[in-house]
Amino acid sequence: MMGRGPRHLLAGFALLLLAVVLGWAPRAHAGVADAPGANLEVSLITYGPGDTYWERFGHDAIELRDSVSGEAVTFNYGVFDFDEKGFLLHFAAGRMHYLMDAEPSDTDQQYYVQVGRSVTRQRLAFTPAQAADLRDFLLWNLRPENVRYDYDYYANNCATKVRDALDKALGGILGQQLKSRPASMTYRQQTARLMSQQAWLMLILDLGLGPYADQPLSAWQESFLPMVLQREISHVTVTAADGSAHPLVVSEQLVSPNRLDAPPEQAPDLRLPLGLAGLVFAGILVATRRFVRTVYALLGSLYLVLAGLVGIALLVLWTLTTHHSAWANANLLLFNPLAFLLLPALWRSRRGAPASRKIDVLIVLQLAAALIAILLHLLPGVVQQNQPWLLFALPSWVALAWCLRHREVKVTTAG
Repeated sequence: MMGRGPRHLLAGFALLLLAVVLGWAPRAHAGVADAPGANLEVSLITYGPGDTYWERFGHDAIELRDSVSGEAVTFNYGVFDFDEKGFLLHFAAGRMHYLMDAEPSDTDQQYYVQVGRSVTRQRLAFTPAQAADLRDFLLWNLRPENVRYDYDYYANNCATKVRDALDKALGGILGQQLKSRPASMTYRQQTARLMSQQAWLMLILDLGLGPYADQPLSAWQESFLPMVLQREISHVTVTAADGSAHPLVVSEQLVSPNRLDAPPEQAPDLRLPLGLAGLVFAGILVATRRFVRTVYALLGSLYLVLAGLVGIALLVLWTLTTHHSAWANANLLLFNPLAFLLLPALWRSRRGAPASRKIDVLIVLQLAAALIAILLHLLPGVVQQNQPWLLFALPSWVALAWCLRHREVKVTTAG
């Protein structure tokens, strides 16, 4: 989600690895690969959000620069390949495989500058021993047998891998300080904020996220976002050999400004728009059942089909995939496959036919499920924040229940 997307570098990957290990070119000084730690400058490079949906969360990388030879190499964990065998199946099942990559800094950063994404460099106060340890770990991680990792959008992505590599070299200082600070937002809020410019995708993601996305986070967990890691690392302090404390970030440089539409600072509040949408839909459904019955049947069918399909998708995500952020989703009480069973009754009600006892039971079950969803949300300790979907679904189901069970229909215009 956070990288540059698919890059067809498989053919050149072995050459790239060899170039990194050998120092890229025969210079008087070997370069990053085997420079002494005292010559290595460590920086966190943060790239702003892009236009494509997988770029909306931003990206970051670790830059190592040999101060003697001038060679600079950028290491990042955000490479994936659409051409990987079974990529779409792995994606659907939540078993995505990402790659680590290394490129000359100028080459890597040129892409982001060209497409208008911001580039920020934060030079970090690493000791020579820490810089050498980080370099050795990154080169080890770049080996073919270590280069792949199992990707998770929130817990194991390009930013968390960079964060963890820096923390390892720093002896855990980063984790100690960030884990003690509360996050500014939850996974759900950050996701909605960053995807708000693609409203349809934002709504789909919000509907599919379960209680995992609403748990209180620490700054360490919220650093799954590169921009948050950039912000939080600027508050980290390290202790020098003489015992004095000083900032981890030595300097911060805006290499290239953002030229794209920036995401909002806060997540949009979906309660009012979805609540109004539910009331409007309910009103139209009741009105068309009375006056334009064919339109009523088509609108009701659309709602029931979508509710059933959403329910199937949520069940599949929970039971057949490793997308743990979608597990135990309370929206299953609002949208579920039972909706398909109401379709025949909906079309019979268009002709004024009363609901059967079986349909009455299904209606009661669905209204009871919606009531349980509301009660669950009100109980103390319940995490999932699905108020917008409660506000949308409740009037819709009440209107459908009334339409299906209302027996006296006065028709002024035949559908």
